[in-house]
Amino acid sequence: MNRRFGQPIFVAKMREHRMFPPGVHGPKKSRRKMSDYGVGLAEKQKLRLQYGLLERQFRRMFEIARKKRGVTGETLLQLLETRLDNVVFRIGFATTRPFARQLVTHGHIKVNGRKVSSPSYNVKPGDLIDVRDTAVSRQLVTKSLESAQVRPMPDWIAFNREAFRAQIGRMPTRDDIQPIVNEQLIVEFYSR
Repeated sequence: MNRRFGQPIFVAKMREHRMFPPGVHGPKKSRRKMSDYGVGLAEKQKLRLQYGLLERQFRRMFEIARKKRGVTGETLLQLLETRLDNVVFRIGFATTRPFARQLVTHGHIKVNGRKVSSPSYNVKPGDLIDVRDTAVSRQLVTKSLESAQVRPMPDWIAFNREAFRAQIGRMPTRDDIQPIVNEQLIVEFYSR
């Protein structure tokens, strides 16, 4: 999927020697211009694939964002960014979003002292996220923390590495998220 959109969507970087679009006949010299519908669809797919959601899950998140007050596109980004599996990935407890989802569903993560096994759980400001106090849980997270030191910690999360605990300070803004998409095109796509 990285080559299709021409930019890195997943954590792994794109290979430099394959920057052309995928296909059996190699790079085409000219591609047809995409319609407005195609551009909106591509933006939606990029965001959906980045967070690893199914179409129904993504549509549900959009409907929740549409019903809330404020700018729909920014609210959608906030909802996606504050999902528990994404927050676990941002903290560095997991190296990838699929691994973060697995940590949550297998019960290795606690929110406010209670085990939460739903990756779609939305955290709120003031929530404490920590790792269960078992040897297996701590070992899995320690390996990920060592390899995740190169990623910067978001400003909206306060992290205590020794206690394996993080606290959500505030809701992330659009500048904190730095999306790879134009969320307004997604809103227009769903508004058809």
